[in-house]
Amino acid sequence: MLKPEELGMYIDHTLLATNVTEDRIQQLCQEADQYGFASVCVNSCWTATCAQLLKESPVKICTVVGFPLGAMKSESKAFEAAQAVSDGADEIDMVINVGWLKEGRLEDVARDITLVREACRGGVLKVIIETCLLSDEEKLAACRVAVAAGADFVKTSTGFSTGGATEQDVALLRAEVKDAAGVKASGGIRSYETAVAMISSGATRLGTSSGIAIIQGAASHAAY
Repeated sequence: MLKPEELGMYIDHTLLATNVTEDRIQQLCQEADQYGFASVCVNSCWTATCAQLLKESPVKICTVVGFPLGAMKSESKAFEAAQAVSDGADEIDMVINVGWLKEGRLEDVARDITLVREACRGGVLKVIIETCLLSDEEKLAACRVAVAAGADFVKTSTGFSTGGATEQDVALLRAEVKDAAGVKASGGIRSYETAVAMISSGATRLGTSSGIAIIQGAASHAAY
């Protein structure tokens, strides 16, 4: 059984809503520091603010790129990633071009990831493949391309499409990447039980806006 402080290290404390204000970003950073989360995950306009708020904290700054559709030009994704790193991002979560993947344009998908990888300047890169839109064969192909292009993680979902993470998808991704990359489960993870199920299936990071509820659930289980 994971202790609350152990579980916190898996969590990217996420706030990607359209109507986010600076007050909420300040609250997000305070919560992440208090609960020992791995990172805060935010849109790029908030990267510098989070970096300033967490400059004395071990909590990392994670910024999304090409979010949530992944259909922008590769050069634009790379520019956004480079700007985020300049603003203080430690980690980049990029969305692949799902349409290209489904067409079998794997060289274009690889170039898309490679340009962002280079823009990360050595920082952590997580590649969102949006599993809910893919066949199992396409999920495996996305993993192979991402790892070959230098991704540190493959990530299931944006949480903005037709579905989120499932235990089956996490296990499938883990079996494909083996030890070559981490697996981030994201989308629909709102309880301690779901978080543990994702970790048991092979996830090494969890993207969720329900991190505090998950930690409270862990504390509740530990009390028994």
